[in-house]
Amino acid sequence: MIIPVSKENEGDWADLCSVLWPDNSPEDFLDERARGKLPYEYLCYMDGKPRGFISLSVRTDYVEGCSEGPVAYIEGIYVEKKYRRRGVARELIEYAKIWALAHDCHELASDCELENKVSEAFHRKVGFKEVNRIIAFSMKVKP
Repeated sequence: MIIPVSKENEGDWADLCSVLWPDNSPEDFLDERARGKLPYEYLCYMDGKPRGFISLSVRTDYVEGCSEGPVAYIEGIYVEKKYRRRGVARELIEYAKIWALAHDCHELASDCELENKVSEAFHRKVGFKEVNRIIAFSMKVKP
């Protein structure tokens, strides 16, 4: 069962987020959500408990490999290790497809780090095709 994150379950969601993104604490995610920056968050329940989540957005700027906008974007997807290979992530992807159409998006996009082979394999398995590889650069500029 997939349901939107709400005040009642956002603590569980934030805990799962901090596993996927360990540089941030659950409180960081709750703060972002309270400021309205994470409006499309969904939890997947199995055995009566949240076992995974998906974070979605609608991007209206350029999205690599997409031909038209707006584009539904998977900002993050996570399933507890014990519940992997049980169809939870695939269910979350199917939910994202329906969500995309409901938000007038005809493409669904995502990304992963170059070295994250598990995520890369997952994306391919659920039907994504690779459209590009990049190396990002940044530079500090002194005043």
